[in-house]
Amino acid sequence: MIQAVIFDWAGTTVDYGCFAPLDVFLEVFKKRGIEVTHAEAREPMGMLKWDHIDTMLKMDRVAELWRAKYGRLPEKKDVDMLYADFEPMLFSILKNYTTPIPGVLELVARLRAAGIKIGSTTGYTAEMMAVVAPEAKKKGYWPDSMVTPSEMPAGRPLPWMCYQNAINLDVHPMKHIIKVGDTTSDIKEAVAAGAWAVGVIKGSSELGMTEQQVNQCDPDELADKMEAVAKRFKSVGADYVIDSIGELDKLIPKINLRLAQKER
Repeated sequence: MIQAVIFDWAGTTVDYGCFAPLDVFLEVFKKRGIEVTHAEAREPMGMLKWDHIDTMLKMDRVAELWRAKYGRLPEKKDVDMLYADFEPMLFSILKNYTTPIPGVLELVARLRAAGIKIGSTTGYTAEMMAVVAPEAKKKGYWPDSMVTPSEMPAGRPLPWMCYQNAINLDVHPMKHIIKVGDTTSDIKEAVAAGAWAVGVIKGSSELGMTEQQVNQCDPDELADKMEAVAKRFKSVGADYVIDSIGELDKLIPKINLRLAQKER
């Protein structure tokens, strides 16, 4: 039986479209004379933010832009420099990006009523979550367990945050846990941990659209975009992909059936 759900934060439970970190990533590179695309800034989303910047600098196009401007390829000191810009900028806007995504509060209430525990992992540091979590709680969302990469040897895609949630929630083995998130990093984290991996499309960083853009998008165009996101999730091992977060608990009877049939 499923006993716990571990949620991601930005793009899954709060900050529809995961825009807080995106805008800052674009700005810190622009400050150094490097114009990165939305796609480049979003690709590593879900990772610890220092690792995210490091991954961006290793992208071929970004590395070549850096070489053209500075006469050499990016180095660790450049990651440190960009991150030093990134952190205060993110802190200055974080509390504005803590609104729960539609369907989250109702979903969590249903899960708790069914006796299912609520965990969470994130790409934010403990200091960032010290801003996000209290603001989200004021708006009605709080998990039973919150683990950040700051407390672990490493962040995603490694499974350590999921394992610490399992310890905090006293749930084992990992097959009794669903891990849900909005990035491929989330799915890789779930797969590495041995939890059921679920990707959510609407509100996600992978889709990268505001709620208004989703609502106003041509239905055929939106369907194509959503299908592309679903394929990305499945390509890295998602067990299930859902359109919106409020649908998550519909999966639980299906997963419980598979567990009863000794699938894992």
